[in-house]
This record gives sequence, C-alpha cells and structure tokens, in this order.
Amino acid sequence: MNENRVIVAMSGGVDSSVAAAILKKEGYDVIGITMKTWGFMEVGGAPKHESGCCSLDAIFDAKNVAELIGIPHYTVDFTKAFEETVIDDFVKEYLAGRTPNPCVVCNRKIKWEELLKKADSLDARYVATGHYAVVEKINDRYTLKYSKDTKKDQTYALWGLTQESLSRTLFPLGKYTKEEVRAIAAEFGLKTAGKPDSQEICFVADNNYERFLRERIPEVINNIREGNLVYHGEIVGKHKGFPFYTIGQRRGLGVSFGKPVYVKNIDSNTNTIEIGDKEELLERRVKASDVNYVSQAILKEGEKVFGKIRYSDSAKEAVVIKSAPDSIEIEFSEPKNAVTPGQSLVLYDEKGYLLAGGIIEK
Repeated sequence: MNENRVIVAMSGGVDSSVAAAILKKEGYDVIGITMKTWGFMEVGGAPKHESGCCSLDAIFDAKNVAELIGIPHYTVDFTKAFEETVIDDFVKEYLAGRTPNPCVVCNRKIKWEELLKKADSLDARYVATGHYAVVEKINDRYTLKYSKDTKKDQTYALWGLTQESLSRTLFPLGKYTKEEVRAIAAEFGLKTAGKPDSQEICFVADNNYERFLRERIPEVINNIREGNLVYHGEIVGKHKGFPFYTIGQRRGLGVSFGKPVYVKNIDSNTNTIEIGDKEELLERRVKASDVNYVSQAILKEGEKVFGKIRYSDSAKEAVVIKSAPDSIEIEFSEPKNAVTPGQSLVLYDEKGYLLAGGIIEK
C-alpha cells in the first residue's frame, strides 16, 4: 500500500475541490474520485431527480478542478450500493413512522466503506473528503473533534465511522473556516470557488419527501389511508397517512386550534398522529440504538457528556443513565425540543471530542 497516496471524494463543490488542492500541494499522490450514487433511472414509473453532487454538472466541475491542479480523476458508479443501503433505509424508516438521516448512512456505508474498497484497488493508504472535522489519534484510539469552523462542523454526521475508517481518513479542511476555504479556492483559481453549498438531500432535490415516497413505492403508499389526528386523547380530524409527517411538524396538519400545535407522536401500527402543544414536545431523556463509540470503547453510567439531537442543534450538558455496547440512554440537564426517532443522538466531551453516536429510538 502506497503510504503517500490518497483518493479524494470530489463532489464538484468548493470544499472537496480545496481538499484535493491542499493535499496535492502538501505532496500527496492524489487521485480524485466522484461517486455517482444517483441519476436518471426509472423508479416506480417516474424518473429520479438528479441534482447536487450527483448531477452531470457536478461531475464536470470535479473533473475541471482535477485537471487544473494536475491529478487524475475518475467517476465511479456506486448507484447499486446506494440504492440497497441509503435509499432502502430511508424508505424503511419512514414506513416505520420515523424520520431518517440518510447522510449518516451514506457516510458510513458508501462514502467510507465503498471508497475504502476503491482505495485498496488503487493501492492508496488514505481517503479524504471536504468535511469540516478533525481526526486525531489519542491513546491508540482514533477520534473525531470539532473543526475550527464550529458553524460548518460536520462531525454530527460522521459518528458512524469505525476505527478502521478513521485510521485511513484525512480531513484537510478541519483547520479552516468556510471563508478561508473559499479564499484558498480563489488563490488556486478553482472554478468552484464561488459555488453555493448544496442544501438538499441528493436524491430528493425538491425536499418533497411525500413526492419521493409516492414515486418510489406507489404500491405501498397508495394503500396507506387517512388516519386519526388525536389531540389530548380526542380525535380532532384526519391526516393523509403517517409516513408524511415528522415529530415537531406544525404546518400542513389540516386543523386549526387558534394556536400552534405540533406533531407529538407517530404510531405506524395504528396510522395515528398525535398532536400537542409546544411544551409537550420537551423531553429530557433520550435512548439511542446502533451505537458507535468513537473516542472511548464505551461510556460509563453517570458520565457527563454534551449531546446533540439534530445537525443544527447545540450540544447541551447531559449525563449517561444507561450504557451498553449497542445502546445508550442519557438525560439532558435541560429539556430538548422535538426529539425525533430516526435522527441521531451524538455525544461529545467538554473539549469537543466525539464520544459516541446512535440512532434515536425514543
């Protein structure tokens, strides 16, 4: 294995472009890889909506950057693996009344597992991406830490990375802010210097999850009927089907109370949506499964941590109530709003090192 060779996942955006340029300048033998995960194919009688890092424009932008900085570039078809892991999990979670985070699944199963296989085939020791995160080795264990730009930090979506994956990962942007990255891109003369960040999930370009589910699994969705909308134990209306709602949702409920009400609970077994007042969405205790411990082999009961329940969340103090190899339960010192099953619970220490992460159960 070539210890100086690194393959860089190039999405066609400014971040991955700069990551490749920095590593090339630092003397690495860099190979650019654009992962084709989503494209124009028929699904449920309707075409997929190609966008973001999966579009032809994105591939051409990545190739343009690679040519400019003088590295080879390849586009690799990962659509089958993406379908079987990310898309299938996304659909399964919504059909269970949960709200998934597909980026977490994609990072672990596609961007690293599949990319490391490609690295092996190219005799490369490392993989690199344009994520804002820092990898460090402490006491024979690899860990993740907040990046310099805490507003852009992406460690929340990287909690699923294994020790093996982290041992072979480089994050060149961890020591820069977004503004500094754009300035570096301009210095290199990269076409992507002013390219705006992608905001949508790559396979749901319009952020319309209902549309996507109806196209993806019409034979299932069309059999899901209206269900009861319940407020404080009383049926107050009908909803269009449980997969089309998420915890904390306020708009599109089809009822009026003269005050805001929110989705409080989703019961996929009975096709029931329970709504409540804002204060009813506040929770202190959170349980997560499918846990991956990063900085430590396991957390101890009573240990103080700082937890996030969504990407845009701020990490707040909590204590570990129960801890097991595959599950964890914590209690926040202050209640969190709209804790959502299917999203990720990610725990840090007071210095910003990522301790563990898992999928929220309840």
